[in-house]
Amino acid sequence: MDSYQSDCLRPLKRTKRTWIITTIAIQEEDKGPFPKYAGQLFNNKSYNTSLKYLISGPGVDEPPEVGLFSIEDDANGHVYVHRTIDRERTPAFQVTHFRKSGELLDRPIFFKIKVKDVNDNAPEFSKEEYSTTIRENHSEGKFIQVTALDKDEAGTANSQVSYSIGMQMPSPDGLTFNIDPTTGSIFLSGCLDYKTANSFKLLIKASDHGSPQLSSTATVTIAVEDANNHLPVFTSDNYQLQISAGEEHLAVLRLQVEDKDSPNTPAWRAKYRIVKGNEKEQFTIKTDPATNEGILSVIKPLSYEGDSEMRLVISVANEEPFFWCKNGIVMISNLETTNTAVNIKVLQSQRAPRFHPPILIVQKEDSMKPGRVFRKYPATYPDDVPNKIKYELAHDPDGWLNVDENSGVLTVAKEFDQESPFLNNSLYTIIVHATDRGVPPQTGTGTILLYLSDINDHMPSLVAASLDMCDKQEGTPLVIEAKPALAHSRSGPFTFELAEDSEDVKRNWTLGRNFGQSVELLMLRSLPQGSYLVPIIIQDRQGFSTRQNQNIKLCFCPDGHTCKHSPVLQAAVGLGSDAIAIILMALLLLLGKSGTKSKAIAPPQEGEQTLINYNEESRSSFSEVSVTEYIDTTPPVKCS
Repeated sequence: MDSYQSDCLRPLKRTKRTWIITTIAIQEEDKGPFPKYAGQLFNNKSYNTSLKYLISGPGVDEPPEVGLFSIEDDANGHVYVHRTIDRERTPAFQVTHFRKSGELLDRPIFFKIKVKDVNDNAPEFSKEEYSTTIRENHSEGKFIQVTALDKDEAGTANSQVSYSIGMQMPSPDGLTFNIDPTTGSIFLSGCLDYKTANSFKLLIKASDHGSPQLSSTATVTIAVEDANNHLPVFTSDNYQLQISAGEEHLAVLRLQVEDKDSPNTPAWRAKYRIVKGNEKEQFTIKTDPATNEGILSVIKPLSYEGDSEMRLVISVANEEPFFWCKNGIVMISNLETTNTAVNIKVLQSQRAPRFHPPILIVQKEDSMKPGRVFRKYPATYPDDVPNKIKYELAHDPDGWLNVDENSGVLTVAKEFDQESPFLNNSLYTIIVHATDRGVPPQTGTGTILLYLSDINDHMPSLVAASLDMCDKQEGTPLVIEAKPALAHSRSGPFTFELAEDSEDVKRNWTLGRNFGQSVELLMLRSLPQGSYLVPIIIQDRQGFSTRQNQNIKLCFCPDGHTCKHSPVLQAAVGLGSDAIAIILMALLLLLGKSGTKSKAIAPPQEGEQTLINYNEESRSSFSEVSVTEYIDTTPPVKCS
């Protein structure tokens, strides 16, 4: 405590500073020659003794830039620089200096060496290429911003950046892109037109304000996304329609529109609405997502006595609002539509023949060769009144089909042409008339929409491609099940039809009860074991019809309901591999000597059945394949 009090009572001693402190400034990028004089350290207090000036610290004997500065004249405090300096690397140095004459005469203090900036850096963009997407109906406000930075000294002309557009490609009339020179925000002046230009490229220039002025460039790629500047237009201004009174009619009419916007976008997809004539809510209209057509249906029966003639006004618009350009400004409206009229004549209850379904939708199938049955498309009377019906093709502009005038069976007249001028988005339309012999004669209309493109997502299909069936069980049903299309999860119940393209199919198989989602398949007589393809046509309640082959594997069933391998060949397995080889060689020799294409081994009465011949090109018979297929490869059971 005494020591502490003694220190506190000691009088303060103030030292007068004698250094005159200045900042030494040197030029960036100075090319020399070196060493080059930078400045002088001096003191205003004179002494009679000789002095030496000393410096140390960054730029002298410490990083960064060791050896950059030195005292060449230690008596006069002259500071020299020894090489070129990059300000952007080290903008300033803080150096320690003091005087010495045998011993230190002053406390060491710091002085600053500042590097003066020169404009040696051009502005640099954050990236060389920018890309963005802009909607065709873009009206105002920035849609992209570019940024460039200059490494020169902040707050000076050397680092101040201005932006400009050096090039725009293409440059349609009335449309330009502008850039804010200070912020780099890019704006649009005028209206975009996707059909005129669906992409642009801009060359952006960033320049500083230094001397000499330095600059750099970057490119901006702009993709234009199509928007709704084309209204859908009906292909017909009015439609004429005859509808029988007293019943509902699903898909009684399909209305087509043309739209110049990009397909399958909100700017192209159509929305239909009945704006007049449906005060009693007897009609509905919805959009077919596959074709963009409007499907008109009668959901409440019409009355002949009340209104024998009716007129509907139907409008169409797109899913997204319509826009147009007025004096370079985008105008948007939800109210723009186009209209068409449907004139309806209601017929009395003695109705015309009706097709089932009124609109049949079919996708092109493989092997549609001339002469092949395309579809059965019959018409009936709603009241089941027997009458003679005559069928004819009312519209088949390329002559692809023939129709039997008595049965309504459609056959292929010539191969379907993918390049036909009568195709509309891979859709070919066929209209069939069914006319009765009444007085006056009544005519019903059926429409077939034949798609040459893939619409499998809209078609029903078989649940299992292959099913097992026990032989020797003619008359026992096998249940074949169908499933709805991905796009129509509730399109059942289904109708099933046996495609009777060959005599073998008609002689061997028939369909039984229809359960809505499935149908019975019955074998009409005993058939040899093997694989059979049974062609079945499946149709849902919306009119989508597809033909698929059900593979039936006819096999031996020891227990009457579970397929096993052939017992004959199972017995052969017990003979050993040498015995099997001898049997197989004998069978092959017998088959080879026949001189004709061999048939499956079967009793005489079954010798005419059709089986699947797998090695057709090599002329190997089904019997050869069958022998190999039914060999039981499980180890034989040893008897005790």
